Amino acid sequence: MPQIRHIQIGYKLTSEEFSARDLVRFARAAEEHGFSFASISDHYHPWTDRQGQSPFVWAVLGGIAQVTSKLVVGTGVTCPSFRIHPAIIAQAAATAASMLPGRFFLGVGTGENLNEHILGQGWPEIEVRQERLAEALQIIRALWQGGQQSYRGKYFAVENARIYSLPYQLPPIMIAAAGPKSAEVAGKLGDGLIATEPDQELAKKFREKAGQQKPCYGEVHVCFDPDERKAQQLAHEIWPVAGLPGQLFSELPLPSLFQKASELVSVEQVARLIPCGPDPEKHLNAIREYVKAGFDHIFIHQIGSGQEQFMNFYAREIFPRIARETGEPGLRAA
Repeated sequence: MPQIRHIQIGYKLTSEEFSARDLVRFARAAEEHGFSFASISDHYHPWTDRQGQSPFVWAVLGGIAQVTSKLVVGTGVTCPSFRIHPAIIAQAAATAASMLPGRFFLGVGTGENLNEHILGQGWPEIEVRQERLAEALQIIRALWQGGQQSYRGKYFAVENARIYSLPYQLPPIMIAAAGPKSAEVAGKLGDGLIATEPDQELAKKFREKAGQQKPCYGEVHVCFDPDERKAQQLAHEIWPVAGLPGQLFSELPLPSLFQKASELVSVEQVARLIPCGPDPEKHLNAIREYVKAGFDHIFIHQIGSGQEQFMNFYAREIFPRIARETGEPGLRAA
């Protein structure tokens, strides 16, 4: 049996599925149940109309800061290079880090057409999106140095800007990547990697550039329910996009198009991709895949309304197993 070593288990706050008030409540419950960190999605639209939500992440983070005391929270992920100017993201993240001292990270990526097309700026090829992200990160890090900053680049301009409310501890920047080139960019510019597949080469490429000590974050979709068949049907109803090719996620512009494409995805396909039901081994095996690939932070996305039931299951069945397999008394604190 593969060993799980030195990992942290986090919780995914899915802005696509839940209202702001629910997300704040779930963050507090995740802390109480022993999850060491949380990742919150930053969307303007959900993937499908059925998911049905998309609250403004920066307001939600303020609420989470008031009801938690230990939980590390980060965006998973923000695009700082289209819908919101990087100078504004720099200010928003600085404020979030001030409200969550020592327990906030800024997760960033090149974005998806779904969220970023709304201002009518067009949706360029990936090379341009990567260039824009790199330039945005230069602006964010410059503004976090304090003092008055100006910048004129290929894509962005900043004139006489200063962030006055800087946190005592600047947040790390984690960068989402899905291919070898983007992993190298993440290694060069970021403080950690975020991925949605247990890709060993991705983690290896990142650490070749970034060093062996920087964290790699991976996302696992699950659907816990005491009835396995019910869990499979629920996962298919709410998260059929799990069965879509990865390239579509950055390119389709509308929830209705994701919904249409998802009509080709069957319940059986989703059940093969997502651990469903009450068998702990299915959940543990999904975590182990990431660990074998070199990831050390794994956040779990529970699909559907049974969030606290899922948290109880993980606290009772999953966390003790991880503790036994690692030889540690419990999960590592974030």
